[in-house]
Amino acid sequence: MNTDQQFDSGSTARRYEALLRISEMISACTDPEDLAQVLADQLDGVLHFDHLDLLALKENPNEIEWHAWGKGALPLPDEPIEEWPIWQVYNCQEPLHIVDLSRDERFPRLKHWAELAGVACGSVACVPLTTLRRRLGTFSIASHAGGSYSTEDLCFLQLVGRVVAFALDDGLNLRKAEAAQAELRQQNSRLQLLLDLTNRITSNLELREVLRAISANIREVMECDGAAILLPHPVSGNFQMYALDFPSSRGFFKEELLIVPGQNDPAQRALDTLQPVIINTVNAADISRESYETVVAEGLKCHCFIPLANRGRAVGLLVVGRTREGDFTPKDIEFLSQASGQIAIAVENALAFQEISELKEKLSQEKLYLEEEIRSEMNFDEIVGNSAALRQVLELVETVARSDSTVLLLGETGTGKELIARAIHDHSPRKNHTFVKLNCAAIPTGLLESELFGHEKGAFTGAISQKIGRLELADQGTLFLDEVGDVPLEIQPKLLRALQEREFERLGSTRTKKVSVRLVAATNRDLESMIAAREFRSDLYYRLNVFPIRIPPLRERREDIPLLVSYFVQKFAQQMQKRIETIPAAAIRTLTEWDWPGNVRELGNFIERAVILTRGSSLEAPLAELRKLPLDEPTTTAAHRQEEIALIVKETLTALNSQKTEADEHARKQREKIVSVLTESKGRVGGTDGAAARLGLNRTTLLSRMKKLGIDPKQFS
Repeated sequence: MNTDQQFDSGSTARRYEALLRISEMISACTDPEDLAQVLADQLDGVLHFDHLDLLALKENPNEIEWHAWGKGALPLPDEPIEEWPIWQVYNCQEPLHIVDLSRDERFPRLKHWAELAGVACGSVACVPLTTLRRRLGTFSIASHAGGSYSTEDLCFLQLVGRVVAFALDDGLNLRKAEAAQAELRQQNSRLQLLLDLTNRITSNLELREVLRAISANIREVMECDGAAILLPHPVSGNFQMYALDFPSSRGFFKEELLIVPGQNDPAQRALDTLQPVIINTVNAADISRESYETVVAEGLKCHCFIPLANRGRAVGLLVVGRTREGDFTPKDIEFLSQASGQIAIAVENALAFQEISELKEKLSQEKLYLEEEIRSEMNFDEIVGNSAALRQVLELVETVARSDSTVLLLGETGTGKELIARAIHDHSPRKNHTFVKLNCAAIPTGLLESELFGHEKGAFTGAISQKIGRLELADQGTLFLDEVGDVPLEIQPKLLRALQEREFERLGSTRTKKVSVRLVAATNRDLESMIAAREFRSDLYYRLNVFPIRIPPLRERREDIPLLVSYFVQKFAQQMQKRIETIPAAAIRTLTEWDWPGNVRELGNFIERAVILTRGSSLEAPLAELRKLPLDEPTTTAAHRQEEIALIVKETLTALNSQKTEADEHARKQREKIVSVLTESKGRVGGTDGAAARLGLNRTTLLSRMKKLGIDPKQFS
C-alpha cells in the first residue's frame, strides 16, 4: 500500500461532515482542553494522527498563553520557542509539513531534543490559527509512522484551523467582555462602598457600629474571608481588634482581642511607614508567637495591612485576609488605600464624638456635684437658715453622716428633725439606698410591732397576707424612728436586739433575718426623765444616744426667721399660683420677735395661712393672731389689748401706705415714659418704628400696660 493510500482516511464528504460537527460543537466549549478534545474526537477516523494539540501565544509572541492536548500528550521541548516549528508557522502564516522529523534538517535542535527525550515522531502537520484581525497560535497533528500528509490533508487542516481560530477569537472576545463587565461591576461595587463609607461617616457616630459595618462591606467587596479594624490600645499601646467581620472564623479571633506586635511586625511597619504591607506567606519570625499560632489556627494564608491615616497621622489599621492562596493585586491595594482615608475620618469623628460625650457626661457630673456643694452651702437642701446655732448642727451632721453610727436627734416639736435625718442619710455612704421613716407616736401600740418588724400571713387576727416591716425595707439604707420616746416598753427589748444584733424575726415566723441598717432616732421628750420614771429602758437609751444632736428651737435662732418667711412665702405662693413680691417690714419684725412655740412647723403654717389671705402682691399676714394670749396665761385688761391691736394696725397701715406711695410713683413714671414714646411715634404702637419696638416690649404687653394706665394711642396720632 503506498503512502497516499495509507493516509487516505475517507471521502471529502466525510471530512466536511466532520468540519460541520466541529463548527457546531466548539461553540459550547468552555476551555481550551474541551476544544482540543472535540477536535481529536471528530477528526479521528477522518485523518490519521497519534498527537493533536492547540497552542495560543500572547500578544508578545515569545510567551505561551495556553497549550492544550487533545490526543497523545507529549512534553514540550526544552528549547526557546524560536526553535520550534510553530514559530515559523506563526510568523510566516503558512502551513508546515514535516514528512519525517528524524530525517528533516530544518530543525536540528528540535530533532536532537526528540532523540534525547525518546519521542518517536514521524510526520508533522501544523497550520496557523488566524482571523482577519489577529494571529492567535497554531493547530498541529503528528503521527508515529513515517510517510506524509497529502495536500488535501493540509487544505482540510487549514479549514479546520480557520473554524477553530474564529471560535477562539469569539471566545477570547467574550471572555474579555465578561472580564470587562466583571471589572465594571467590581468598580461599581467599590464606588458604592466608598459612597456608603461617606454616608456612615455623617450618619452614625457610634464608633463600634460604624467600624463593624465598614468591615462587613469591605470583606464582601474585596471577596476576602475576614476584615478587621485595629486601633491602638490607649493604655498598653498594643493593637486592639475593635471591629471584626469573619463569618468563617473558628473563634480564635474576636473583638477586644489585644495583639502584641512582634519584631518587624507587619502591622507596626504599616503604621510607621503609612504604607500598605502585604503578607503572602505567614512567617513566625515576623509576628509574635501568640499571633502566629492564632493566624495558623484560623487558616489564614495571606494578609494586607492598610494604615488608616488622615493628615499624615495614623489612627489605626485596616486588615483583610484570605484563607485561600491568592495575592492582593495593585488595584486592590489602590482601592483599599482610597477607602482607608474615609475610614480614618470616620474613626476620628467617632472618637471625637466619644470624647465630647465623655466630657459632656463629666461636666454633667461636675454640675451635679457643684449643685450638691451649693445645696450644702445653703444648709442642706430645704434646711433654711444661717444662724450660728443652725450651722453648729449642720457641722455635726457632716461629721457623723460619713459613719454608720446611730444618731439621736433631740429637740422640740416642729424644729425639723426629719429634715436633719434626711440630711444625714443624703450625705452618708447609704444615700443610694432607701430612707425609711416611721413615726412611733402615730401608730397604735398593737400595730407598731408589725409595722417595725413585719408579720407572716395568719400571725394574728386580720393578718390576711404577709407584710414586710420598715426595718427590712431599710436594709442597706437608713431607718428614721421619729418620736422614739413613744415606743411601748414591751417592744423596746425587741428593738434593742434588732439594733445590737442586726437581726429580727417577723411576727409569726421563726426565721431570723439579717439586716444592715443605719438608725436615726428623734424625740421631743426627756428620755432621761422617762428612764427615772421607768417609762423607757436605759439600755435602749444608751444604744440610741451614741451621737446626740440637739436641734435648737426657732426662738434660739431668730436671725433665721426672715429667711424662713421668704422661703415659705415663695413656696406657698408658687403652689397657689400667686405673685407675692414684697413682705412688709413691720410683718418681718413682728414675726421675728414672736417666740413660735411650735417652731418652724408653726411658722410654716402661719405663712401658708397668710398667703391664702393675700390678695395683692404684698404679703397680708394676720399678725393679730400672734397677739392672742395662750389660755393658760392670766388675762390682761381690755384697754391693754386695744393698745396692742391699735399698734399692730398702725404699723400695718403705715407699711401699706408706704408701699402704695412707692407703687403710685412707679406708675406715674411709667405713664410719662409711654406717653413720651407715643408722641414720638405719632400714636403708632406696632411696627419697626412703633412705640413697642422703641420701648423693647411686645406689642400686646404695651397695649395691656396702656389699658391699665388709661392711655389711648389715638390721642397722639
